[in-house]
Amino acid sequence: MATLLFLSLVLSAFAMASAAAPLQGASRDRAALLSFASAISSDPSGALAGWVSLGSGACNWTGVTCHRLKKRVVQLDLSGRGLRGVISPAIGNLSFLVVLDLSGNSLSGTIPPEIGCLSRLQQLSLSKNFLVGSIPVELGFLRQLIYLDLDSNRLSGRSPRTLFCNCTSLQYVDLSNNSLSGKIPLDNECRLPDLRFLLLWSNNFEGPIPTALSNSSMLAWIDFESNYLSGALPSTIFDKMPFLQFLYLSYNNLSSHDTTTDLTPFFASLRNCSHLQELELAGNNLRGHIPPLIGDISINLVQLHLDDNAISGPIPPNISNLVNLTYLNLSYNYLNGSIPPDLSRLRKLERVYLSNNLLSGDIPPSLGGIPRLGLLDISANRLTGSVPDSLSDLSQLRRLMLHKNHLSGRIPASLGNCINLEILDLSYNRLTGRIPSDVAALSSLKLYLNVSSNLLEGPLPMELSKMDMILALDLSSNNFSGAIPSQLGSCVALEYLNLSGNALQGTLPSSVGALPYLQVLDLSSNRLSGTMPESLQASASLKHFNISFNNFSGAIPTEGLFASLTADSFRGNPGLCGSIVGMPSCGTKPARWSSALPILLTVIGTTCIICLLAYSLVRKSRTCWCSHRTSHRQSLIASEEQKQHHPRISYRQLVEATEGFAESNLVGGGRFGHVYKGTLPDETRIAVKVLDPKSGVEISGSFKRECQVLKRTRHRNLIRVITACSKPDFKALVLPLMPNGSLEKYLNPPIESTPGLTLIQVISILSDVAEGMAYLHHYAPFRVIHCDLKPSNVLLDEDMTALVSDFGISKLVSGVNDDCIDDPESSGFHSITGLLQGSVGYIAPEYGLGGHPSTQGDVYSFGVLLLEMITGKRPTDVIFHEGLTLHDWVKGHYPRNIEVITSRAPLGQYRSTSADHKELPRDVMAELIELGLVCTQLSPSMRPTMIDVAHEICLLKQDLARHGVEDDTGCCSTPNSSF
Repeated sequence: MATLLFLSLVLSAFAMASAAAPLQGASRDRAALLSFASAISSDPSGALAGWVSLGSGACNWTGVTCHRLKKRVVQLDLSGRGLRGVISPAIGNLSFLVVLDLSGNSLSGTIPPEIGCLSRLQQLSLSKNFLVGSIPVELGFLRQLIYLDLDSNRLSGRSPRTLFCNCTSLQYVDLSNNSLSGKIPLDNECRLPDLRFLLLWSNNFEGPIPTALSNSSMLAWIDFESNYLSGALPSTIFDKMPFLQFLYLSYNNLSSHDTTTDLTPFFASLRNCSHLQELELAGNNLRGHIPPLIGDISINLVQLHLDDNAISGPIPPNISNLVNLTYLNLSYNYLNGSIPPDLSRLRKLERVYLSNNLLSGDIPPSLGGIPRLGLLDISANRLTGSVPDSLSDLSQLRRLMLHKNHLSGRIPASLGNCINLEILDLSYNRLTGRIPSDVAALSSLKLYLNVSSNLLEGPLPMELSKMDMILALDLSSNNFSGAIPSQLGSCVALEYLNLSGNALQGTLPSSVGALPYLQVLDLSSNRLSGTMPESLQASASLKHFNISFNNFSGAIPTEGLFASLTADSFRGNPGLCGSIVGMPSCGTKPARWSSALPILLTVIGTTCIICLLAYSLVRKSRTCWCSHRTSHRQSLIASEEQKQHHPRISYRQLVEATEGFAESNLVGGGRFGHVYKGTLPDETRIAVKVLDPKSGVEISGSFKRECQVLKRTRHRNLIRVITACSKPDFKALVLPLMPNGSLEKYLNPPIESTPGLTLIQVISILSDVAEGMAYLHHYAPFRVIHCDLKPSNVLLDEDMTALVSDFGISKLVSGVNDDCIDDPESSGFHSITGLLQGSVGYIAPEYGLGGHPSTQGDVYSFGVLLLEMITGKRPTDVIFHEGLTLHDWVKGHYPRNIEVITSRAPLGQYRSTSADHKELPRDVMAELIELGLVCTQLSPSMRPTMIDVAHEICLLKQDLARHGVEDDTGCCSTPNSSF
């Protein structure tokens, strides 16, 4: 068979040579390049447009390098140019080519077999494109090939045997993130003696790990993660790889030895790998005990992942011999026994995950002696005893999760010494006593404090007000009594507050209702009384409100949030009345007039103030003019020229358009201000984002940052700015009004009549967001990390096209190692004072461990958003009600119970002309669930890029089109497409 293929290749090469006979040497190269360029349909960088204009010689063309003496093309590097089109077969005529790099573009079609004619080729990189079909067998005849990178395409079928048997010079092979199937084509007679990197992750490879892999003794990096490999972990392969540093076998179907219970042979084979640094075996079918000899493998081991298996037995104390370990994950197994006190010998440990096991006994006080420990998660076990005081010695501790155990006693006051703590979760235990004032005063808590479902008592400490940057506070299901302290109004960043299921009395302080970013407020099942403060009605951020089963009285307001609530939010309050269906009517008109009088007075007072303000503004002629948005190219034009070409809108016009920023025109709020709808004199409908001057320094940074992003970026899936207006006491952005609001409205509808999203709308919205984010990360003039991607920051226009918005805490980077832009105006914005990057539930886990904002963090947020669309569950609901992340909850049900995962999905009907359409929704959901799980992996390095994500969703759209599902948005475009 190989002989026939070789003969076919020779004949093909001869035919091409004959056809090109009139052309010789450099002229032949030039013709081949021009033929290549003619197959490119889009060249946004203009790299190919200048080829012809540079004269007859090709050696000076962009991306082309020639041999110094022979003047023949030896290198064609057009990586990252945004090219669209197909790869011309004429590329095979560049017979002197040594390097071909077309990676990071949007090329489609198949890989031309003619590339197999490039006998001198040493480096071939076609990664991160849209290439389809199989890998041509002709690539197996590139006998000088050293570097092969085809990752992140849509390649399918079996990988050719010739590639692994004939290309004996290969050192680097990356076929990852495709849909390749079959067995890994390595036979015993095939030898790749120089192979150092073999990356096959995220494909459909099956069967056992081939024993012929042991012939490649120089291997340093093996990544087979996320395939369907099966069979026992090999015991006679890796012992022949003394240089192995990284071994990733997670998320396959691999098992243990001897009827799947013995892990000893595999770990024994690793004792020869003295350079091993990372070992990942998560998400397999591993059973049996962790052998004591695990402590005898490489002293250089830094990360060990054994989570999400069925491993049982105790944690061997010998694991403490791995003294360089920084990451240990044994969660989601059946480990029993106690936590070895000897873990404290691992002085370099930074993250420890032992959650969701059957561990019992006390928490060893010795854990407090691990100086670098930043995360300790031993939740969902059977641990007893008290919380050790010694944990307060962990000066680097940022996340402490002890929830879902049987812990008792009091919360140690010494935890107040953990000045870097950002998450403290002690929920679902048997803790008693009061919350110590030192713990309540932990101003470092920026994510959440959860002590729900315990036996805590006493009043709520006023020191909670010092948590001024905390995002979520859950004190529910305890025995707290007394009044709600008005000082809680100082927790200005609070988004989630749950005080339900206690014995709280008194009224609801107006300061709580006035919290500027509060989205969820649950006060149900207490003994609260009085009327509801007016501040609740004026809240622009509150979306979920529950005061059921209290002693509230008076009329339920009808404006603002209350217009969308149902009777379920108010049941069990005999003194309440109102016009909500299911609630008793308030009766007489005077009562209604009495409740409306404060509102009327407020309106009249506001009108008078606005009139006085307008008069003052006219008198002093203080008009603020706003510049029209520009693209990143236009931003280089002089400011005087901008003023001549861009329309100007005055502050007074903004006041008139929004009716004096009236509450009736309030459509939402963000971290730094409120958004008002309005209409300009020419009938243009606008949204005016007015930034809150009370935010001080942060508001200035947010405004400058958002202006910088919007003037530098240009994409159809990013919100565009009409004007930006700035005075010392007023800063606003004027945006187009999105008639369909935000994605939040569809995922968590305020009223039951809000229609669900169709299947194709879900795919299209996800595609829009992915393309917008891919542009920000990879194609914008300056790379942008959003830092706060969530449903409320995804807006929907009249056609339900999704636009990413709110860049108030984003970070601009130069594109090289995520370095900040050296710009005096943006200096320091990447670390906005006192604010964590993101919103609770959507923040990447590494951000809480001192990690800097990164594109991988945005990928995590996108994954949470995706899973929220599929499950209909808020990430905060899962965290606080079940003690899990949304990723963990979904992974616990997938793939066995897809119906459970999607049972609450806000999906409407879909239309299909395909006969097998009944199975389509489940298949599509499964694909989306897998993508969401991959995006929300704990390790940032294992998450895909947003380009990869956009590619995957584009594939789904094409599958839907093939099945006849109607798509009003058309074919998905590439991530770097602009207006």
